[in-house]
Amino acid sequence: MGGESRKRRSQHWFGGDDKDAFIHRSWMKNQGLTDDSFDGRPVIGICNTWSELTPCNAHFRQLAEKVKHGVLQAGGLPVEFPAMSLGETNMRPTAMLFRNLAAMEVEESIRAHPLDGVVLLVGCDKTTPALLMGAASVGLPTLVVSGGPMLNGRYRDETIGSGTHVWKFSEAVRAGQMSTTEFRQAEGCMSRSAGHCMTMGTASTMASMVEALGIAMPGNAAIPAVDSRRYALAQLAGRRIVEMVEEDLRPAQIMTRQAFENAIRVNGAIGGSTNAVVHLLALAGRLGVPLTLDDWDQLGRDVPTLLNLMPSGQYLMEDFYYAGGLPVILQRLLAAGLLHGEARCVTGRSMAEEVQHAECFNDAVIRPLAQPLVAQGGIAVLRGNLAPGGAIIKPSAASPKLMQHKGRAVVFEDIEHYKARIDDPALEIDQDSVMVLKHCGPKGYPGMAEVGNMGLPKKLLAQGITDMVRISDARMSGTAYGTVVLHAVPEAAAGGTLALVQDGDLIELDVPNRTLVLHVSDDELERRRAGWAPPALPASGYLRLYVEHVMQADQGADFDFLVGCRGDAVPRESH
Repeated sequence: MGGESRKRRSQHWFGGDDKDAFIHRSWMKNQGLTDDSFDGRPVIGICNTWSELTPCNAHFRQLAEKVKHGVLQAGGLPVEFPAMSLGETNMRPTAMLFRNLAAMEVEESIRAHPLDGVVLLVGCDKTTPALLMGAASVGLPTLVVSGGPMLNGRYRDETIGSGTHVWKFSEAVRAGQMSTTEFRQAEGCMSRSAGHCMTMGTASTMASMVEALGIAMPGNAAIPAVDSRRYALAQLAGRRIVEMVEEDLRPAQIMTRQAFENAIRVNGAIGGSTNAVVHLLALAGRLGVPLTLDDWDQLGRDVPTLLNLMPSGQYLMEDFYYAGGLPVILQRLLAAGLLHGEARCVTGRSMAEEVQHAECFNDAVIRPLAQPLVAQGGIAVLRGNLAPGGAIIKPSAASPKLMQHKGRAVVFEDIEHYKARIDDPALEIDQDSVMVLKHCGPKGYPGMAEVGNMGLPKKLLAQGITDMVRISDARMSGTAYGTVVLHAVPEAAAGGTLALVQDGDLIELDVPNRTLVLHVSDDELERRRAGWAPPALPASGYLRLYVEHVMQADQGADFDFLVGCRGDAVPRESH
């Protein structure tokens, strides 16, 4: 391999006989590497987000070993390196606060080291966009391997789903329908194997998005974490990344505008998480691909939801894999003329070529086009004076009867105000009210936490009320459900109209017509605005940097100084 005419990037470190090459090779040899390890063969970085504090990624050491096997089989040199692991279940105030930080770390780690290509090991929600954003800003050949979902949850002979049943059981406890003992018993029944959420939460959604974008191997989205075929896929990915380096196949050649259009439509077809919106907008910004919030509405509006999976439907990711997985969804969308079949995949083949032989084994899980779960899935983008920059809702997870609704606002100034007030017996609220939560956006929380799916008041739960219109500048878990309007732009902390809403204001939601209107006069809003003041900035540290530089949700909540691709130029010598 060392005789090839094109000099590998890694050879700027390992090639030659000068002092710097000596240093780079000598210290690497303390790991038992042989002389021919540095002969010009592709050096493949395996970026690992393993952490015992990120339960979804706790099996990644074994996954990395399989990638290494594949790299070695193809004649490359695998080198594993860590990245900040972002676990949604344990990180406070929210893992999203650190997505951009992890993306920075990954970008600079790749650029600073002698790498020719990278495999990204991702799982829990924010690890997928963080690593891919960082890698995209460098542009070396890149391949994503997801860790896979957990096995189906089982509680008292009932199939239960990650997150989705947390919300369901929690409300049941608050309504007096489930004991705390039963609630505790369900914990181990829900999470009973390695892997990420097995509902169509953000982790499963982003695993599907990378396959739809073509930046992951076919079948990546749905293979359970503990299935031997997940490890076989990792080994094949290791082989393929070496070939990608030899072909010089880079992310910008795969993740094109066509690929993003495919991903948006796939998100609609799988009933994917609303979090995919901010992540794909941020990723497109790194690649220089034009993508806007309106694209999500226009491209996804007429896409039927075919996947009958929680929280929108009945089944779980294990069932999805056995039914045929994402290739079946891709094939059916392609047959309907809703995909760009010519879009390129990491395999070097087109999307149409990859899915031509896909076969469905259970039409109850993956619905035929003529029998969709929801006729119009996708993400609806709402606009109006309450969110002039846009807000979003997931129709497949909402109550049809609330898709056109007028109600009086019940306002919570922040999450603490909500928690202190929601179960106050004196709270003036009924099923027609509109719950409004402020200061939970990118700047306000900070980090745009998953608190938008506010729990309902106990007194309404006791009456059998299970859904209400809820509006905020926050996000919600992809495992959640309900008529929840999210990502309001501008957010309250940035002076958006949301900051000016008061108890009793009339709010009108009209999803079919894509409007969200606060029925308060412009004069009154200006009067209220004159008395508004922005929140104080954090005193120092990363929080200060975050609040000063994070963009709004309609721009992906990336940092303003990280947009774009800065390339893979070899840095100057270190000694």
